Amino acid sequence: MNVLITGACGFVGSSIARYLLEANESIEVHGIDNLIRRGSETNRDDLIRRSVRIRHADIRIPSDLAAIGDVDWVIDAAAMPSVLAGVDGTVSATQLVQHNLVGTLNLIEFCRERNAGLVLLSTSRVYSIDELNRIPLKVVSDRFAIDGDGPGVTGAGIDESFSTTAPISLYGATKLASETMAIEYGLTYDFPVRINRCGVIGGAGQFGRADQGIFAFWIHSHLRKKPIRYIGFGGSGHQVRDCLHPRDLARLVNDQIHFSGTKKPGIVHVSGGIESSASLRELTRWCDDRFGLHPVIAGDESRTFDVPWVVLDSSLAKDAWSWKPDYAIEDIFEEIAQHAEANPTWLELSL
Repeated sequence: MNVLITGACGFVGSSIARYLLEANESIEVHGIDNLIRRGSETNRDDLIRRSVRIRHADIRIPSDLAAIGDVDWVIDAAAMPSVLAGVDGTVSATQLVQHNLVGTLNLIEFCRERNAGLVLLSTSRVYSIDELNRIPLKVVSDRFAIDGDGPGVTGAGIDESFSTTAPISLYGATKLASETMAIEYGLTYDFPVRINRCGVIGGAGQFGRADQGIFAFWIHSHLRKKPIRYIGFGGSGHQVRDCLHPRDLARLVNDQIHFSGTKKPGIVHVSGGIESSASLRELTRWCDDRFGLHPVIAGDESRTFDVPWVVLDSSLAKDAWSWKPDYAIEDIFEEIAQHAEANPTWLELSL
């Protein structure tokens, strides 16, 4: 089997590449990356040592893709992964759309031309910000918790039926549009499409940024005694996210590319779930126990795209693919902590 991974030198793409090579004796992994993310060159060197065929290429440029031969599957892990992309001044809205939508459309065409399957990695941020803010919550100990069910909300989290009505952010809109086009192309031209809406992904070697790898950013920053802030929601740190290890995602992707049937849901949640979720305050307490006390600044400001509670219910993935995460959140935190201790300049490398 020949597999192409886009964004192969990123944290998630490189993790999937390593897992596929370990899990399969007869697989050839190709990777492309434009290497604009600081730190990605460290993954490139490691993947080359593992015989991954890495090509410097940009999915926004069709001619870059045209030079790649036939493959059986494309795993799209290339994206600007921040909900703040296009509005925080680091990239323009046009750049965001070109990366996350136009680039994906080029990949979809690539799959159509080669009759290759597509695994599209999507996000929890395709869901309506207004509706997320309407989820009834209460404070339990050091976190927000659901205070009653609602449309698309169960005791296990948000399911795939939750509202995707705007506003969802420019970032969320590019991912939702990519999902729609991928599904329509797959149905029209008869090639398999799998869409995995992921929760927050975390683990050792992640490029820690507050808007992307929040768990890695927080742990690295706490250890180095860097300033960290509770932003929004009264500066309480009660906001909650679930945490998913990339190898748990990679295990599902491996099953998806080896499944030859058709009777599987097109979109599933892939997340740590309630059991692997934490608030920022809980994460701080874990860091205080692990590294010693470090004060957190409580900020009164709020940001447009912030939401207090997002935990994905992955019951559909469990039912359809017999999948559930193996990594507990405490193990993920400890893995990040050990990496932070061994790499004192990691924040500077990745920011």
